[in-house]
Amino acid sequence: MKFSYVMLPDYPLQESLQAIKVADELGFHACYAADETWHKDLWLLFAAASQQTSRVRFGPSLSSVVLREPSLIAQAAATLDELSDGRAEVVLSSGNFGLLAQYGIDWAATRPLSRVKEAAHVVRTLLDDGAITFEGEFFRYNGLFTFARPVQEHVPVKLGAMRGPRSFRAAGELSDGVHHALSYTREAYDYLVSEFRAGAEKAGKDWTAMDIGAWVVFATGPDSAVAKEAARSMVGLYASSMPAEQLERNGVDPNVMKPVVDALGAGDLARAIELTSPELGDRLSIAGTPEECVEKIRREIEPSGVNHMILAVTDATLVKQFMGRDLPQVASVEEQLRLIHDRIMPAFA
Repeated sequence: MKFSYVMLPDYPLQESLQAIKVADELGFHACYAADETWHKDLWLLFAAASQQTSRVRFGPSLSSVVLREPSLIAQAAATLDELSDGRAEVVLSSGNFGLLAQYGIDWAATRPLSRVKEAAHVVRTLLDDGAITFEGEFFRYNGLFTFARPVQEHVPVKLGAMRGPRSFRAAGELSDGVHHALSYTREAYDYLVSEFRAGAEKAGKDWTAMDIGAWVVFATGPDSAVAKEAARSMVGLYASSMPAEQLERNGVDPNVMKPVVDALGAGDLARAIELTSPELGDRLSIAGTPEECVEKIRREIEPSGVNHMILAVTDATLVKQFMGRDLPQVASVEEQLRLIHDRIMPAFA
């Protein structure tokens, strides 16, 4: 089982760089960030971080092929790969539907899965060949070339997917892996892996050798209640993007989630947190002491075949920035990374 740190790059940049350096020193597989306008630019941050690290990998999880043209994603990834001496990878998706709405884009009208599949072909071709001629439904190129060339022989290009089943199958068939966000039950991961496996086998691939990542809301620390409260504070913000089918696979009635989402939409953050019961917060996160986190990963996620934990570490800074709550007793990002290394990762070595 690999472990990676996914950050929202909203801290002072020197703090983000320090966290990345700690992840590198501790042997985390990768550091990911969301490629969204809401946050600081991950490509610039990771370019700087690549010069201060030696092992940890970098890339977007996720990068929207609606807002960022796929040939430019390939250009950026190849440049980052050279800067990092072969440590770049890419996870593609249609993007955050809430962010698309702020651009006046109706996500349903973008034909998201068809667009992502076509974009994955574009990124793969440019990374491999440095040039593309292509007449697609969404993207068209006539002899486009780039001098941005990666160091790796094969830069991993993966797909982000939440609802399934077609997106899970597409990830298995057309890419190097899947990052599945915001699921926490054996049922949800068995469903993901079954469909992903079907796609991989259709393409003649060994699905067990591919990257199958669980992107989860995460908080840990010596005080279980404090860690769970931090996660609960953020659950509504993340879960608001979960499709109804995914909520159900995680044992949550979409009607129970709707008041939380409505409160968030109205800007009433305190009400959204109030409506997120401790039971709901616990169901839609991995939080508590390191031993509690190990137990949930071992019970709900690992048996399905997932081989990569992607931890969205929640600390006091994020809770304050996004939800307006003061929880100063929550362990810092660096403290949590060290706890993960010392007391969680060894359980899955």
